[in-house]
Amino acid sequence: MIGNPDFQTGRGQDQAPELQELETPEGELHLRFFVAAEDEFALPAIAIRRIIENPPDRITPVPNVSPLLLGTLNEQGRVIWVADLGQFLGYAKPLNTDRAEIPVIAVEDQGTMLGLAVNQIVGTDWLDADAIQVSRSYPDAMAPFLKGEWSLDPADNRALRLLDHIAILRSARWAA
Repeated sequence: MIGNPDFQTGRGQDQAPELQELETPEGELHLRFFVAAEDEFALPAIAIRRIIENPPDRITPVPNVSPLLLGTLNEQGRVIWVADLGQFLGYAKPLNTDRAEIPVIAVEDQGTMLGLAVNQIVGTDWLDADAIQVSRSYPDAMAPFLKGEWSLDPADNRALRLLDHIAILRSARWAA
């Protein structure tokens, strides 16, 4: 069977190989997700170490830490602190943890890893970094952690905000 040329190529000997043109994506790969029901954010894919979806009982609460931290998660032998990204960015309502699984985006910089708990992960998308705009349509508490935004729907004033994972990891808010 392996010696059969039809098996190796997937087509008969009398067929010419088809040329297939591959599309080259434009921009950089980003992960898109929702922190609140209406607010969509993105992180560069190169900043993300892993995406974890576990039941809430896998996140172990830790006493006497910042209220922004939900607790720790043991992922493949590594302890990862998990934060409520929405509360960190200034949203008043905490993340709903009364559900089957909580999506956590693990970001890392210089050996420091942090899990960012979000409402919903949308998926990945190639986004043009040159099309990022600077806007002032977001709360002041969020400003230090944003690199800019892409306009999704000008009529609805919807935007996709690009987060700075290094600014989030190095923030003094974690000590509060």
